[in-house]
Amino acid sequence: MKRILMCPPTYFEVSYEINPWMNRDNPVDKNKALKQWLTLKETIEHCGAAVETVEPVEGLPDMVFTANAGLIYKESVWLSQFMFPERQKEKQYFEEWFRQAKYQVIVDDLPFEGAGDALFAGNHLIASYGFRTDRQVFDRIQAVLLKDDMKIYASKLTNPRFYHLDTTLCPLNNDVAIWYPNAHTKETGRELNKILTMIDVAEEEALKFACNAVVINENVILPSGCPDTADKIQRLGFHVHMVDMSEFIKAGGACKCLTLALN
Repeated sequence: MKRILMCPPTYFEVSYEINPWMNRDNPVDKNKALKQWLTLKETIEHCGAAVETVEPVEGLPDMVFTANAGLIYKESVWLSQFMFPERQKEKQYFEEWFRQAKYQVIVDDLPFEGAGDALFAGNHLIASYGFRTDRQVFDRIQAVLLKDDMKIYASKLTNPRFYHLDTTLCPLNNDVAIWYPNAHTKETGRELNKILTMIDVAEEEALKFACNAVVINENVILPSGCPDTADKIQRLGFHVHMVDMSEFIKAGGACKCLTLALN
């Protein structure tokens, strides 16, 4: 059974601005955010995955975005080193959770924001840099974590509204991925098309976080308001589930950002 880590939105709010989506003058409706988070959790469980939770911490509103906690491979986790000071205190709480869960924790000093900037697709790890992650960290991840098991494909992100890889690309299985190509370089497109069938997402739906999807077997959980993307995914044989993520988009995240696959 797939296991997923989430963090309740008890202290979620937009109290600072570290990406183009954040605006302190556009506050979060906390009751609505909780309902949306619970709906996402219930949908994940309905699709056959088990949800585990990390305790939220007051003063760390973005801890709800557990995708950024680290990169998990087998029984190890490469712990994130957050770019912005506002998120750096999250690291100690995620590290504590991983150690209690018996993961081998790898700590590094280069900026890296976990599964937000690194996505597995078959025998490949697609990774991004440019806004939150240092390109050099991938050489270390290759040598220490992945070794000879798989190759890393590094993509430079080019659009600040898509500051993490998981806001602009989602592998659906080992062979197919959805993505918003205009957030990447043309060179990235050429390289990724060699290893995956890339399904383009329109800008209108990319800006609704269509690529920020959660995949559980043959199920794909998307933010609501992305009918064209949903249709493309359904044509591939997947079951699509739509969840309203409007409150979390105010902070620059949606379905995938709120989850971390543990296996």
